[in-house]
Amino acid sequence: MREFLNDLLSTLVFVALYLTLGDIYIATGCAIAAGIAQVVYFRLTQRPVDAMLWMSLGLVIVFGSATLYLDDPRFMMVKPSIIHFAIAAVMLRPGWIGRYLPPIAKENLSQRMISGWGYGWSVLMIVLGISNIAVALTASPEVWGFFASVVLVGAKLAMFGIQYVIFRQAVIRRLEANSSVAAS
Repeated sequence: MREFLNDLLSTLVFVALYLTLGDIYIATGCAIAAGIAQVVYFRLTQRPVDAMLWMSLGLVIVFGSATLYLDDPRFMMVKPSIIHFAIAAVMLRPGWIGRYLPPIAKENLSQRMISGWGYGWSVLMIVLGISNIAVALTASPEVWGFFASVVLVGAKLAMFGIQYVIFRQAVIRRLEANSSVAAS
Protein backbone atom coordinates (compact mmCIF):
# COMPACT_ATOMS: atom_id res chain seq x y z
CA MET A 1 0.00 0.00 0.00
CA ARG A 2 2.95 2.32 0.70
CA GLU A 3 4.10 2.13 -2.93
CA PHE A 4 0.59 2.88 -4.14
CA LEU A 5 0.34 5.94 -1.87
CA ASN A 6 3.79 7.10 -3.03
CA ASP A 7 2.57 7.00 -6.63
CA LEU A 8 -0.50 9.04 -5.74
CA LEU A 9 1.12 11.59 -3.39
CA SER A 10 0.73 14.61 -5.66
CA THR A 11 -2.86 13.65 -6.46
CA LEU A 12 -3.66 13.23 -2.76
CA VAL A 13 -2.10 16.63 -2.01
CA PHE A 14 -4.24 18.21 -4.73
CA VAL A 15 -7.48 16.56 -3.56
CA ALA A 16 -6.87 17.34 0.12
CA LEU A 17 -6.05 21.00 -0.52
CA TYR A 18 -8.81 21.51 -3.07
CA LEU A 19 -11.44 19.98 -0.77
CA THR A 20 -10.12 21.93 2.22
CA LEU A 21 -9.45 25.32 0.63
CA GLY A 22 -11.58 25.22 -2.52
CA ASP A 23 -8.79 27.01 -4.37
CA ILE A 24 -7.76 25.29 -7.62
CA TYR A 25 -4.63 27.43 -7.96
CA ILE A 26 -3.18 26.69 -4.54
CA ALA A 27 -4.10 23.00 -4.77
CA THR A 28 -2.56 22.64 -8.24
CA GLY A 29 0.61 24.55 -7.35
CA CYS A 30 1.16 22.50 -4.20
CA ALA A 31 0.47 19.24 -6.06
CA ILE A 32 3.10 20.13 -8.66
CA ALA A 33 5.58 21.08 -5.93
CA ALA A 34 4.86 17.85 -4.02
CA GLY A 35 5.42 15.73 -7.14
CA ILE A 36 8.73 17.41 -7.95
CA ALA A 37 9.89 17.22 -4.32
CA GLN A 38 9.04 13.54 -4.18
CA VAL A 39 11.08 12.67 -7.28
CA VAL A 40 14.00 14.79 -6.03
CA TYR A 41 13.84 13.00 -2.66
CA PHE A 42 13.81 9.58 -4.35
CA ARG A 43 16.81 10.54 -6.49
CA LEU A 44 18.76 11.95 -3.53
CA THR A 45 18.14 8.83 -1.46
CA GLN A 46 18.97 6.65 -4.48
CA ARG A 47 15.55 5.01 -4.48
CA PRO A 48 14.32 3.93 -7.90
CA VAL A 49 11.66 6.11 -9.50
CA ASP A 50 9.14 3.69 -11.04
CA ALA A 51 7.28 4.41 -14.29
CA MET A 52 4.05 5.07 -12.39
CA LEU A 53 5.71 7.79 -10.31
CA TRP A 54 7.28 9.42 -13.40
CA MET A 55 3.88 9.28 -15.10
CA SER A 56 2.19 10.79 -12.05
CA LEU A 57 4.71 13.64 -11.98
CA GLY A 58 4.35 14.26 -15.71
CA LEU A 59 0.58 14.29 -15.50
CA VAL A 60 0.49 16.61 -12.53
CA ILE A 61 2.87 19.07 -14.21
CA VAL A 62 1.26 19.01 -17.67
CA PHE A 63 -2.38 18.90 -16.63
CA GLY A 64 -1.88 21.07 -13.56
CA SER A 65 -0.28 23.74 -15.72
CA ALA A 66 -3.03 23.40 -18.34
CA THR A 67 -5.67 23.74 -15.63
CA LEU A 68 -4.08 26.94 -14.36
CA TYR A 69 -3.61 28.34 -17.86
CA LEU A 70 -7.02 27.48 -19.33
CA ASP A 71 -9.14 28.11 -16.21
CA ASP A 72 -11.98 26.20 -17.92
CA PRO A 73 -14.34 24.11 -15.75
CA ARG A 74 -15.12 21.61 -18.55
CA PHE A 75 -11.39 20.95 -19.05
CA MET A 76 -11.04 20.35 -15.32
CA MET A 77 -13.97 17.96 -15.47
CA VAL A 78 -12.64 16.01 -18.48
CA LYS A 79 -9.04 15.99 -17.21
CA PRO A 80 -9.51 12.91 -14.96
CA SER A 81 -10.42 10.93 -18.10
CA ILE A 82 -7.15 11.83 -19.75
CA ILE A 83 -5.34 10.80 -16.58
CA HIS A 84 -7.31 7.52 -16.40
CA PHE A 85 -6.35 6.74 -20.01
CA ALA A 86 -2.67 7.49 -19.33
CA ILE A 87 -2.71 5.26 -16.24
CA ALA A 88 -4.46 2.52 -18.24
CA ALA A 89 -1.66 2.65 -20.81
CA VAL A 90 1.00 2.21 -18.10
CA MET A 91 -1.03 -0.63 -16.59
CA LEU A 92 -0.76 -2.53 -19.88
CA ARG A 93 2.86 -3.23 -18.97
CA PRO A 94 2.91 -6.90 -17.90
CA GLY A 95 3.62 -7.47 -14.24
CA TRP A 96 3.27 -3.83 -13.14
CA ILE A 97 1.03 -4.91 -10.27
CA GLY A 98 3.73 -7.13 -8.74
CA ARG A 99 5.41 -4.08 -7.23
CA TYR A 100 2.38 -3.55 -5.01
CA LEU A 101 2.05 -7.14 -3.79
CA PRO A 102 3.50 -8.46 -0.55
CA PRO A 103 6.11 -11.23 -0.86
CA ILE A 104 3.66 -13.96 0.22
CA ALA A 105 1.36 -13.07 -2.68
CA LYS A 106 4.22 -12.94 -5.20
CA GLU A 107 5.42 -16.37 -4.05
CA ASN A 108 2.01 -18.06 -4.09
CA LEU A 109 0.07 -16.52 -6.98
CA SER A 110 0.57 -17.51 -10.59
CA GLN A 111 2.07 -14.95 -12.93
CA ARG A 112 -0.98 -15.43 -15.13
CA MET A 113 -3.29 -14.39 -12.29
CA ILE A 114 -1.16 -11.38 -11.39
CA SER A 115 -0.93 -10.22 -15.01
CA GLY A 116 -4.64 -10.80 -15.57
CA TRP A 117 -5.54 -8.55 -12.67
CA GLY A 118 -3.10 -5.95 -13.97
CA TYR A 119 -4.93 -5.93 -17.30
CA GLY A 120 -8.24 -5.85 -15.43
CA TRP A 121 -7.14 -2.65 -13.71
CA SER A 122 -6.28 -1.18 -17.11
CA VAL A 123 -9.76 -2.00 -18.40
CA LEU A 124 -11.32 -0.44 -15.30
CA MET A 125 -9.35 2.78 -15.87
CA ILE A 126 -10.55 2.94 -19.49
CA VAL A 127 -14.18 2.37 -18.47
CA LEU A 128 -13.92 5.01 -15.75
CA GLY A 129 -12.31 7.45 -18.18
CA ILE A 130 -15.10 7.01 -20.71
CA SER A 131 -17.75 7.29 -18.00
CA ASN A 132 -16.17 10.48 -16.69
CA ILE A 133 -16.25 12.08 -20.15
CA ALA A 134 -19.94 11.22 -20.49
CA VAL A 135 -20.78 12.74 -17.10
CA ALA A 136 -18.51 15.78 -17.57
CA LEU A 137 -20.10 16.67 -20.90
CA THR A 138 -23.74 16.05 -19.96
CA ALA A 139 -24.14 16.82 -16.25
CA SER A 140 -23.83 19.86 -14.03
CA PRO A 141 -20.56 20.51 -12.20
CA GLU A 142 -22.27 19.46 -8.95
CA VAL A 143 -23.34 16.09 -10.36
CA TRP A 144 -19.89 15.62 -11.87
CA GLY A 145 -18.30 16.47 -8.50
CA PHE A 146 -20.31 13.71 -6.85
CA PHE A 147 -19.46 11.29 -9.66
CA ALA A 148 -15.74 12.09 -9.54
CA SER A 149 -15.44 11.91 -5.77
CA VAL A 150 -17.79 9.01 -5.04
CA VAL A 151 -18.20 6.83 -8.14
CA LEU A 152 -14.66 7.03 -9.55
CA VAL A 153 -13.07 6.50 -6.14
CA GLY A 154 -15.66 3.90 -5.09
CA ALA A 155 -15.10 1.81 -8.22
CA LYS A 156 -11.36 1.67 -7.54
CA LEU A 157 -11.90 0.79 -3.88
CA ALA A 158 -14.37 -1.95 -4.88
CA MET A 159 -11.87 -3.37 -7.40
CA PHE A 160 -9.15 -3.30 -4.76
CA GLY A 161 -11.40 -5.06 -2.24
CA ILE A 162 -12.43 -7.76 -4.71
CA GLN A 163 -8.83 -8.31 -5.78
CA TYR A 164 -7.69 -8.50 -2.16
CA VAL A 165 -10.27 -11.16 -1.28
CA ILE A 166 -9.52 -13.23 -4.38
CA PHE A 167 -5.75 -12.99 -3.93
CA ARG A 168 -6.04 -13.83 -0.24
CA GLN A 169 -8.17 -16.91 -0.94
CA ALA A 170 -5.80 -18.07 -3.69
CA VAL A 171 -2.78 -17.70 -1.39
CA ILE A 172 -4.56 -19.56 1.44
CA ARG A 173 -5.53 -22.42 -0.91
CA ARG A 174 -1.97 -22.64 -2.21
CA LEU A 175 -0.47 -22.68 1.29
CA GLU A 176 -2.97 -25.32 2.45
CA ALA A 177 -2.21 -27.46 -0.60
CA ASN A 178 1.54 -27.16 0.03
CA SER A 179 0.99 -28.00 3.70
CA SER A 180 -0.99 -31.17 2.95
CA VAL A 181 1.61 -32.27 0.38
CA ALA A 182 4.37 -31.75 2.95
CA ALA A 183 2.37 -33.66 5.59
CA SER A 184 1.95 -36.69 3.33
